[in-house]
Amino acid sequence: MTQITGTLINYYFHCKTQCWLHANRINLEDNSEDVRIGKILHELQEDKSKKAEVSIDNVKIDKLTKEYLVEIKKSDSDPEATKWQVLLYLYKLKLKGVEKKGKIEYIEKKKQNKKVQYVELDEVNEKELLEVLRKIRDLIDLPKPPPPKFEKHCKKCAYYEYCFI
Repeated sequence: MTQITGTLINYYFHCKTQCWLHANRINLEDNSEDVRIGKILHELQEDKSKKAEVSIDNVKIDKLTKEYLVEIKKSDSDPEATKWQVLLYLYKLKLKGVEKKGKIEYIEKKKQNKKVQYVELDEVNEKELLEVLRKIRDLIDLPKPPPPKFEKHCKKCAYYEYCFI
């Protein structure tokens, strides 16, 4: 069974086709400029911080502070997907006996100030998260991907070419 990662939960909210493809090991991200930029930003942030990326089970957390689990994104193009990604990380920590609040830092290329979003794993969010995880498992177990929706953000997707096959 595929382990649900932060990337998968992010893709689930962003695009069900992308989620299925990634979960089923059809990886087209190595050719994506946006993915490369995101990885470089993570490396730069890691160099700046003593509390760099932390791996727990099958997830990688950008940074842990005394109070926060911090996720760093290059843009705020899909804040809902990022929120659920952070809720998954908070849930994984909670299962290990560590309770934190979530903090998402968006590092926009053309903006000088960072945008910050805060997230908490309360009872309602946790219940919804467990339902989302069930839906993701159902989706990735399908014999073929759901058809793409072809929305305006699709052109920037690493899987864009695949959707025309």
